[in-house]
Amino acid sequence: MKLILASASPRRRAILRAAGVSFTVDPSGVDENIAEKNPRRHVVKLARLKALDVARRHPGHPVLGADTIVVCAGEILGKPKDLKDAVRMITLQSGRSQRVYTGTALAIGRRVYTDVAVTRVYARRLDAESLRRLAGKHMDKAGAYAVQDRHDPLVERIVGDRDNVTGLPMRSVRRLLARARREG
Repeated sequence: MKLILASASPRRRAILRAAGVSFTVDPSGVDENIAEKNPRRHVVKLARLKALDVARRHPGHPVLGADTIVVCAGEILGKPKDLKDAVRMITLQSGRSQRVYTGTALAIGRRVYTDVAVTRVYARRLDAESLRRLAGKHMDKAGAYAVQDRHDPLVERIVGDRDNVTGLPMRSVRRLLARARREG
């Protein structure tokens, strides 16, 4: 049975392809604006909602949902709303470490399995002009930066799974698939 990815993210598709996972894509239409302050609960809740949203259209098929956020200085950073928000996010992260949380959820019928991956990212301190130039480059990514862009000047060092920071921790995905096979 083929996995269904509840995301239009090209990064998530590339990670699954590189891992040799056979899948199709059916993006979720879930509103990502939720009022959850706890980062772990935030990403699990959204990943679960996305997986269940798509699972309703594909009864009996495994559906994978995911959500990624960045937490810096106690603030949850999703995708920037506009350029001003991106500048604010990048400036907040400059010279600081942050944690990247990705929640994954695998829905099969009414059963949902979830997991959370956390990776620490250390950011270089950049001058104001560099931050402004960088800010508009990754408007579609949590925290407004991209580790997959090898030349992203903000990222100094990553401690943990790099694929978590790009949006889909394969260690979590494998764990969920194995659990579903065991319990299914």
